[in-house]
Amino acid sequence: MTEQKTAALKSLLTDPKNIVIIPHKNPDGDAIGACLAIFLYLKKKGHNATITAPNDYPDFLKWMPGTEEVINYESQRESCRNAIDKADIIFTLDFNDLSRIGDLQFALADFKGKYIMIDHHQQPSDYAWLQYSDVMMSSTCEMVWHFLDTLEETHAVDAAIASCLYAGIMTDTGSFRFPSTSSTTHRVVAELIDKGADNAAIHNAVFDSNSPDKLQLLGCALSNLETLPEYHTAIITLNSEELNRHNFKKGDTEGFVNYGLSMKGIRFAVILIESAQEQIIKISLRSKGDFSVNQFARDHFNGGGHINAAGGRSELSLEETKKKFKSLLPLYKDQLS
Repeated sequence: MTEQKTAALKSLLTDPKNIVIIPHKNPDGDAIGACLAIFLYLKKKGHNATITAPNDYPDFLKWMPGTEEVINYESQRESCRNAIDKADIIFTLDFNDLSRIGDLQFALADFKGKYIMIDHHQQPSDYAWLQYSDVMMSSTCEMVWHFLDTLEETHAVDAAIASCLYAGIMTDTGSFRFPSTSSTTHRVVAELIDKGADNAAIHNAVFDSNSPDKLQLLGCALSNLETLPEYHTAIITLNSEELNRHNFKKGDTEGFVNYGLSMKGIRFAVILIESAQEQIIKISLRSKGDFSVNQFARDHFNGGGHINAAGGRSELSLEETKKKFKSLLPLYKDQLS
């Protein structure tokens, strides 16, 4: 965000605009938190703002202020397209390539307005009029705070906006334990608490609302855990029958991969989840140290993300995907040891 672009953005937002805000597909706490925070801020400033999510998101995030106004493209396509057709500006938050929003990208084909990107993932695409990209940031929600600070608008952050930003930072930093959590992150969080974010209540809403089915699914996942000590790697799998048996809901497997990484001596963990509906294997990867799961996912599983946290997908079967994953490990033995 150059001074020239910042000045241009301030001028652009002087008068009420039609603005659409979009998170990535399968939005997580950071994506939804950032979108809702920007949404609430823009509404407060008199703009006509709409959040169009590519699909639904987990129930444990639906306590956030403004969540009832999110439009789901999968079930409300006409409403989403109408909002996009009228839009002067589109904010894309927590992703940096339009392929990350699934079928919703096709609804943007005729958009002639300005894109504003705020994102912390690696290797951004060059599609935005204003691109605020910083791969060293803990979360997009932390970046939204800095974005508002640059606009000299943090005074507009109230308890509702602060709560959304706090939730996003908390979830994307693994409750402030990941390496991307900086001293600045903690200073931002302190500001959010001062502005009304109830840190204990937010943690409880996100992490302490598990159903018996979810906990039993976790037990199933851990019973499937396999370790490969030679490669300091842990693999977890869940097939569609196991998901159905435990009444799987979106978001139930969030964080499962971290259990593999929590074991002594493990530097690389993966969870492979069979999605019968999408006919793919969803892949989440985590690592410690300087082993880049972002590059691993980009090279082998049509994905990407951060150095220590990334996602991907496979169109092979669950067993074939697991076999492929194992076959790649010898190529990385030196890095993993």
